[in-house]
Amino acid sequence: MASSNFVDYVKIHCKSGNGGKGSTHMRREKYIPKGGPDGGDGGRGGHIIARGNEQYWTLLHLRYRKHIKTEHGSAGSKSQSTGADGEDKYLDVPLGTLIKDAETGDIIGEVMDHDQEIIIMRGGRGGQGNVHFKSATNQTPMYAQPGEDLEEGWVVMELKILADVGLVGFPSVGKSTLLSVVSAARPEIAEYHFTTLKPNLGIVSYHDNKSFIMADIPGIIEGAHEGKGLGLRFLRHIERNSTLLFMVPIDTDSIEKEFNILLNELKLYNPELLDKSRILAITKSDIFDKEMIEDLKPELPKGVEIVFISAVTMQGIPELKDKLWVKMNEEL
Repeated sequence: MASSNFVDYVKIHCKSGNGGKGSTHMRREKYIPKGGPDGGDGGRGGHIIARGNEQYWTLLHLRYRKHIKTEHGSAGSKSQSTGADGEDKYLDVPLGTLIKDAETGDIIGEVMDHDQEIIIMRGGRGGQGNVHFKSATNQTPMYAQPGEDLEEGWVVMELKILADVGLVGFPSVGKSTLLSVVSAARPEIAEYHFTTLKPNLGIVSYHDNKSFIMADIPGIIEGAHEGKGLGLRFLRHIERNSTLLFMVPIDTDSIEKEFNILLNELKLYNPELLDKSRILAITKSDIFDKEMIEDLKPELPKGVEIVFISAVTMQGIPELKDKLWVKMNEEL
């Protein structure tokens, strides 16, 4: 999928349908001249509904649909006939889509499961016909309820990628390369910042026909929580990963400093991200021999599991898979 085809944010104006008005019809037949009220209820206005669809990975299909509206409910009629409901409009969205009111920022709902439905804008209820207002003192009510008004407004949809493992690191630390060697994904790879402009997902095979999903997400930079670089777009996707794999190259000036910068950016964006399981992978380890790696270990961060890997030579890749599998399942 081309990077321009990955859309994780859309803003749409939604307008549901009015409810149909109730009928004030009076029953008039040849042999029943005073049959009384028989007006039916109005139909409900159409809803606008978000529906989870596991076949979608992006909001691209909604990018140019700026205005969505549904039909009004029909009026009630004679013989207590209820008017037809307005047709509902369904917006299929990827799993992990957050829906918010664009004006207030209030969350309308989150679509997490296939076929899950969330009503974005509710159609107005149909008005009751005059048959409901007949009483001992008013045998021929000549009034009925109007239908309820529609709802309308701007909503924002934000996609947060659902994955088991999210890759966290500065640009060009080897995230895309790792994903390409452990899965069938083929992300764009180059030695310059922000090669990855969209999340890439790969299915990583494990023992006994098991597998898990790994997400290569655009690289973080210092100040990302303030929106610098790809900032908030990157951090939004990290929220839905169960385990975070931090990646720091072995030839950086200070592995501990770089790791702490990454941790701090997550903390400043959302402190709850620090509660996720994490592993630190030291990449490009093939350029150091065993003695150099041993000399480096006292300077490494404390309190996090560390594995030395090389996506080129496959050094440490089986061990990394084992550690990730344990982390993902330790609380199950």
